[in-house]
Amino acid sequence: MKRIVLAVLIGVALIFSSFAVCEAKTIVKYGHVGPPIHPQHHGAVAFAKYVTEKTKGELEVQVFPLGQLGGERSMTEQVQSGTLHMTAVTASVLANFVPEMGIIELPFIYPNRTVAYNVLDDKDVKERFAKLCDSKGFVFIGYTENEFRDMTNSKRPIKKPEDLKGLKIRVIEGPIFIDTFKTLGANPTPMPFPEIYNALQQKVIDGQDNPLFTSILMKFTEVNKFATVTHHILTECPVVVNKKFWNSLTPEQQKIFREAAEVQVKTNRDGNAKGRVDAMAKAKAQGVDVYVLTDADRAAFKKAVKPVLDKYKGVYGAELYDFYMKKIDFYSKKK
Repeated sequence: MKRIVLAVLIGVALIFSSFAVCEAKTIVKYGHVGPPIHPQHHGAVAFAKYVTEKTKGELEVQVFPLGQLGGERSMTEQVQSGTLHMTAVTASVLANFVPEMGIIELPFIYPNRTVAYNVLDDKDVKERFAKLCDSKGFVFIGYTENEFRDMTNSKRPIKKPEDLKGLKIRVIEGPIFIDTFKTLGANPTPMPFPEIYNALQQKVIDGQDNPLFTSILMKFTEVNKFATVTHHILTECPVVVNKKFWNSLTPEQQKIFREAAEVQVKTNRDGNAKGRVDAMAKAKAQGVDVYVLTDADRAAFKKAVKPVLDKYKGVYGAELYDFYMKKIDFYSKKK
């Protein structure tokens, strides 16, 4: 009889033990709008793998690409309210919640990619971004990126600002994108990323701005046969975590999240670098008319968007604007 009772007690103990193990495992949902074939998603997957492995499965990060959990604005709202743990959101969309974060994506401010990365990775810059996000219920831990943006359309080559006049261009739902294309004479049309192809195909819009590499991956160049390599805006996507969830993590888990964010950004950037190598060749093979802005062309575009820069200097405040531009200037001169 004693053996039977003992066996029952052991069985009950094992059941409760298994429940405890299940309860110890936390599922972390991570949403973004990048397609599964894009390096942005590959970076997010690398982040998830690192966290899951380093926490020995206590935290299991599940990544949901291509807007499965909603558009960027919706997912940002979900993270802020706590119904979603984390998201990578385009800086201009995050600017709807943390206005100053839009400074990352001002048009034509970076002379090249190296300078842009040095500025974004600068310790002082990251600390400023973290402080800005913290006050709005977000914990900023790093970046993913789409790439430097280019333009495609179905009407004509874009070589100078005037060529955009009257074109209906899909843009990210962010104030900088809308203001930039309005200033250039286009008709900006905010639209979720997954809807772009059908809108192009059905002629709801004339064109869109995405990196040439992304436009090829998403087959936008099947219906847009004019492309211009403008590199007008660098689309960085700050990775933000719900503050309450973050505070529930142990210091060690928080450290692992930050390490994973570094793995993510390297995976993402390395993948983008590889994709740039053959993007031009693939576009031309598809019969796309590709035009690359000359230095003179870029100067004309930069002059045309000066009202946008002036406006957002007022939005962000002269102190933050000058701080950021000085960082760009510093790294532009650094050898």
